[in-house]
Amino acid sequence: MDMFKRAIRRLGAGPWIPPEHGKMPYFWLLSLGYMGWKYFYVMPTPLEALMLVLTLVVFVVLYCFSFWARGWQVVACMLASCLIGAIWVRWNVGAATFFIFACAAAAGILRLRRAMLAIAGVIVLALLTSLLIASTQMRFLFLMPILTISLPVGVGAVMDARLRRSRQELVRKQEEVEHMATIAERERISRDLHDLLGHSLSLIALKAELARKLVHRDLDSCAREIGDIETSARQALAEVRAAVSGYRESGLAHALASARASLAAADVQLEEKVERFALGPAAENVVALALREAVTNVVRHAGAKRCSVSLALEHGVAVLRIADDGQARSEADIRHGNGLSGMRERVASVGGKLALRVCAGLELELRIPAGATV
Repeated sequence: MDMFKRAIRRLGAGPWIPPEHGKMPYFWLLSLGYMGWKYFYVMPTPLEALMLVLTLVVFVVLYCFSFWARGWQVVACMLASCLIGAIWVRWNVGAATFFIFACAAAAGILRLRRAMLAIAGVIVLALLTSLLIASTQMRFLFLMPILTISLPVGVGAVMDARLRRSRQELVRKQEEVEHMATIAERERISRDLHDLLGHSLSLIALKAELARKLVHRDLDSCAREIGDIETSARQALAEVRAAVSGYRESGLAHALASARASLAAADVQLEEKVERFALGPAAENVVALALREAVTNVVRHAGAKRCSVSLALEHGVAVLRIADDGQARSEADIRHGNGLSGMRERVASVGGKLALRVCAGLELELRIPAGATV
């Protein structure tokens, strides 16, 4: 009874049938016309006509609810449809249509084997119900549509439901992939902005500090430093715009030039040993960003006087080493912030490895397949 009340509320609120099924289920209700075939030849009594109308109303409610039913409710709908058919079979062999609808309702059963067993069960119930018919001819008219239509209709409905559920699952997977791609893109932008702004703002801060010291001593040098600040700020703005738009390729040559400028502004002596060899786009981008981040950390946190940068090709692997003579003397002195985390993620994304070693300062070693393109 509670199930029937929910079905009535569903009819009142709408939609009657889940939208993903389209309009075809409403068209299938025309099969109920099989119940009216008898009355082309025999006029129904008023009581029979009233009972027929009430039965059709009840069945339509049950039919619509079967599309929303889950679990045991599906089986209950199938049994209720068979019961309606069994009640009517003595007076109208068109009741076979209720058994056919019961077979179609098996589409709501998720497991294929159970759905097929349910269809077989409905056919067995129909065969047993046919024993209630006294006339052999009427029994034949009752069984003919069941034996010829119910199995194809039931199997077709089950296969269609499984296909529809597969499509829905695929759509959900696609939405998950799109969501994960959005998250990955946000993380990429976050890492890139951190590296770009951290490096560029550190350089601007150093230049501004130097300009402040020179303002009363050497106006020409102060003007040059201010010009460098303006250039650095414009370059940082352009790189931020490119990073957000997703089209930035951070070139190694530019990163090296920027590293030289930052270290010189911080009065850190640079020892550079960079070999020239072909790097894949992704590998070059990761190496350049790692160089930016490492130099930024040297300038900000290391307190170093010297910094060495080397890049070499070893058995098809690009090896970047950056070492300083700063204050780091143990692993505890390493600050594992967003910069290092982002660097590790980028290196791992192209199949590379990142290692940190502490001796008389900090040494960073990055290994990436030189041909990495994605």
